[in-house]
Amino acid sequence: MVVAKKYVLVKHSEGFPKPTDFKLVEEQLPPLKENEYLTEAVFLSVDPYMRAYMPRVKPNTTMIGSQIAKIVESKSPKFPVGRYVVGQFGWRSHTVASESGPQELGLQTFLLPDFQELPVSLGLGVLGMPGNTAYFGLLELCQPKAGETVVISGAAGAVGSLVGQIAKIKGCTAIGIAGSDEKGKWLINELGFDHFINYKTQNVEEELKKAAPKGVDCYFDNVGGEISTTVINQMNQFGRVAVCGSISAYNATGPIKVSTPNASIVLQQLKLEGFIVSRWNNRWMEGIHQNLQWIKQGKLKYRETVTEGFENMFKAFTEMLQGGNVGKAIVKV
Repeated sequence: MVVAKKYVLVKHSEGFPKPTDFKLVEEQLPPLKENEYLTEAVFLSVDPYMRAYMPRVKPNTTMIGSQIAKIVESKSPKFPVGRYVVGQFGWRSHTVASESGPQELGLQTFLLPDFQELPVSLGLGVLGMPGNTAYFGLLELCQPKAGETVVISGAAGAVGSLVGQIAKIKGCTAIGIAGSDEKGKWLINELGFDHFINYKTQNVEEELKKAAPKGVDCYFDNVGGEISTTVINQMNQFGRVAVCGSISAYNATGPIKVSTPNASIVLQQLKLEGFIVSRWNNRWMEGIHQNLQWIKQGKLKYRETVTEGFENMFKAFTEMLQGGNVGKAIVKV
């Protein structure tokens, strides 16, 4: 019998998550039934959406999240022993899963493609859900055209850092907004962003006017709040906004007061659309294969912030929420 470790959400966080909101427990797993398989976690993901969706998690159930796991036992021909699988198994060390697999936000469980010489952990980042979020969110919703200006908030995160690079691949000017000069140097010197704005130390409105004197055509919004209002107020006619997240509000405990950009939306005839990446489940491998090709061509670069140890899941989660990661934040078991 296999004993799994898992993090249970004891209570919904009020404000910023606290260690006492979670409990690490053990669970004895049942024997496999037909068409089931047993996995052992190798890498676990921590993402901003987990905080946003935490209120939907029932107390005393496993905390949500995706992981890359190795199949160690199987009664399913579709999921053979030795292969790696990307699954929405949550914060747990071992999982008994069925062929239909658990789904979180509608995301499917699938066998990891062969990345050849690249690390399998990329299946949680550039070659996984964040990579597809950047790929489909920017190209399908914003539809950037060569010569246009694209602004990305949360630009040094797993999604934002890829959005800016894809914008550059498409011939656009990329402007990234993030919270440290170290992140800014990475965005410009390594990833090829054209401009960087430190929202903690600079006036975003003034700096954006300098970086985009002709206005903004596309905005990939990861943060919401006043930063997004500032960007939207400087957008050109028929500009497009892909609303991916609202990390500025995830830990709020009361009403959030933000000045409205409605006048700009109306007068500039802007298009705003929110999205969840599972919308493109039927094209999932398209995004992965395209991003993989861009990596091999040297057009797409990535970085991972790795926390060692399953016992450090909460630490990795909260550090990510505070912007402590550069690129994709993962936990190595």
